[in-house]
Amino acid sequence: MLKKNIAVLGLGIIGGSWAKNLIADGHSVRCWNRSAKDFPNFFASIEEAVEGAEVIFIVVTDPPAVQRVLDQIKHKLHPGQLVIQSSTISAKWTLLFAEQVQQTGALFLEAPFTGSKIAAEKRQTVYYLGGDAELIEQARPILEPISSALLHIGPLGSASTLKLAMNINIAGVGQILCESLKLCQSAGISDDVYFNALKRNISHSGVADLKEQKLRLQDYSPQFSLKNMAKDLKLALQTADALDLPLKQTRLLDTVYDQGMANGWADDDFIGLMRLLKAQA
Repeated sequence: MLKKNIAVLGLGIIGGSWAKNLIADGHSVRCWNRSAKDFPNFFASIEEAVEGAEVIFIVVTDPPAVQRVLDQIKHKLHPGQLVIQSSTISAKWTLLFAEQVQQTGALFLEAPFTGSKIAAEKRQTVYYLGGDAELIEQARPILEPISSALLHIGPLGSASTLKLAMNINIAGVGQILCESLKLCQSAGISDDVYFNALKRNISHSGVADLKEQKLRLQDYSPQFSLKNMAKDLKLALQTADALDLPLKQTRLLDTVYDQGMANGWADDDFIGLMRLLKAQA
């Protein structure tokens, strides 16, 4: 594999894992984060981080954060560079950011993903890719070794919409898992009995497998933070509004996430919403 000069902008739960794997793959990787981190090849200046980069990953929290990154690096972008935008945003924002990047002559690949911290560390991220097939092939030698699958969804914007749709599923399944488990706990049914039965039930899910130990141990350290899922639900609802779709259950779920945020659990795992389920006095 041809080694590349790569900049990773955003060293959160996922970006940090990707950066370490890219370094392990032998790429020359420069890393940047809004807040300083003790991290290999870290640059406090975002302009220094992108200096000489052939490929630039953007992995930050939301559309305003992506815009702040682009505002700081646009004057450094030039033809031949590839910007891989992996922050979870909506189609509306994807098209806006793509236009800004493409005006510099650089290439823009829409690359949201699915997979938590564990998946990123184990190179099991699944990328949802939007854009031209030729561009995906250009990115394949970099993305394939740090992922389990590259899925070409369609034109720019389509991958972001699919990502939001998948997160609606995850949030909904996670919340029902909490309510289902709490019902059994309140009736005196043990977690062992509950999860043993769930594994043999048609409703068994990957979310349940991933969150079982966290729920058993009441461990709400983040694999996927509440604040990021809350942000994704709101982006999904904004997208639905533009398409004149009601998405009533997602709107109800959004209010539950608002309660979790109000309780100060923004940086905890989204499965920590289990704490909202207390028996009525």
